[in-house]
Amino acid sequence: MRLARSRVSRRTAGFTESVIREMTRLCALHGGINLAQGFPNFPAPTQVKEAAKRAIDADINQYAITWGSKSLRDALARSYRELYAMNVDPETMLTVTCGSTEAMISTLLAICDPGDEVIVLEPFYENYGPDAAISGATPVFVPLRPPSFGFDPDELARAFTSRTKAIIVNTPNNPTGRVFTRTELETIAALCRDHDVIAVTDEIYEHIRYEGQHIPIATLEGMAERTVTISGASKTFSVTGWRVGWIVAARELTAAIRKVHDFVTVGAPAPLQEAIAVALELGPDYYMRLATEYRARRDHLVRLLEAAGFSPNTPEGAYYVLCDIRPFGFKDDVAFANWLVTEVGVAGVPGSSFFSRPELGRDLIRFTFCKTADLLEDAGARLLRTRSAANARADG
Repeated sequence: MRLARSRVSRRTAGFTESVIREMTRLCALHGGINLAQGFPNFPAPTQVKEAAKRAIDADINQYAITWGSKSLRDALARSYRELYAMNVDPETMLTVTCGSTEAMISTLLAICDPGDEVIVLEPFYENYGPDAAISGATPVFVPLRPPSFGFDPDELARAFTSRTKAIIVNTPNNPTGRVFTRTELETIAALCRDHDVIAVTDEIYEHIRYEGQHIPIATLEGMAERTVTISGASKTFSVTGWRVGWIVAARELTAAIRKVHDFVTVGAPAPLQEAIAVALELGPDYYMRLATEYRARRDHLVRLLEAAGFSPNTPEGAYYVLCDIRPFGFKDDVAFANWLVTEVGVAGVPGSSFFSRPELGRDLIRFTFCKTADLLEDAGARLLRTRSAANARADG
């Protein structure tokens, strides 16, 4: 008798679908306010939208060069040179991808073999663990400890072994909002050099900062040849649906990444690449205004959360706030997040989705503040009902 075998691969067994996207669907079902998924509810810059329209009208609607249009790669090379003094060859060191999400999985598929290990600092953006697993590697988790969400240098050093192929570094960090210091990045860089490890950096929030300085780890001594720098247009230009990201890496790494990227997606949307080339011309004044406006939104949401009885952190960068949910008497973050959207009408992301083990995030929920002031105010008014609703639930 022939034995039955699974119709799906073993690599999918260790992870679920996106909890963030699941909360968005649940929010829509209950007519809630979506403070779960990180997409703005306000328009992208007019210049950027007009550039996309012009590109479409000019019939730039067919395949771009697989690794990115020349106009965008040239604009990115100029931007990295002007902002960070990075010498980036647009012909051999840049790959334009379908968002930073594709950039991360294409990178890990290009550099990892089965048996390799990838160090992940946790809490982490939910894609990193599955990305490592899909690429055949084993994720090794090192904690970022509250309240500062820094790492212990000795604990991190112990995570590096002969099997370590890469470390994923996300700064500004999602979900903690931490902006890593030069000292912290130097510690990571030294370990990468000592162990011949590649730093894969997710810098998608590089221009959304309130404290500290954004330092690409590729700019540190000896790191240019062993760093894969990932970023994208989604957050900076409020175009999360356009899916235009990019990768900067040394020639050898880029050659491997481009092979994977080609067979995974062929290329990013051609007219939107032209628009992002224009967007990059907005430059430092735009980035400064962006950070100022997001600081106001951050402070607004933190005040609202404090008034509602939550215990929020105050992020240094990105646009998320982590909150302690223990004051409301729930012992399970998923149950609390589901209850909050159905009974209070506000969606957040249960903290366990950012950890390797659910129990590590059971007391946390994440909210986003990439929303207009009126929507945040409306959410705050609803959240004021959280404590009384939780008490009524406990009494009932």
